Amino acid sequence: MHTLPSITELIDQLTAQIRPHVRPDTVLVGIHTGGVWVAEALHARLGLLTPPASIDVSFHRDDHHLGSGLKAAGQVSHLPDDVAGAHLILVDDVLYTGRTIRAALNEIFDYGRPARVDLAVLVDRGGRELPIAATWCAYTLQQPLPASQSFNLQRDTNGELNFSLSEK
Repeated sequence: MHTLPSITELIDQLTAQIRPHVRPDTVLVGIHTGGVWVAEALHARLGLLTPPASIDVSFHRDDHHLGSGLKAAGQVSHLPDDVAGAHLILVDDVLYTGRTIRAALNEIFDYGRPARVDLAVLVDRGGRELPIAATWCAYTLQQPLPASQSFNLQRDTNGELNFSLSEK
């Protein structure tokens, strides 16, 4: 059984890691859906002027034939009109295989070529299939989560975020 620190603690740790690297042109880009919620919380704590952007990676997934890529279908990406030269911080809740991040990078580059893209995640659960690592991570599981389980970030009606562990 994996016990995670509270969401507030995780977001506070991520904020502290990111803060020294924020520039005037930094834009947080949350991946639908959990990453958007985390990006909103980070934005509030970091006091950034540029509102957080959001990205839907559904149509850039390489595994949608397995049913994995279309979970967020219907969401729309909201990125700055021109990301060229910008510093983007891609934000997600859980890093697993790396496929979502690869898809997000493909979507971002459809909008232009940023100067830099960093990755911030609340939890790294292990199990990478692609050579992708987070620039900043609030919590890394000591033992990778079995493929049959997943952490799911949920937001209740009061806006509170919580992780649940589920069996696939």
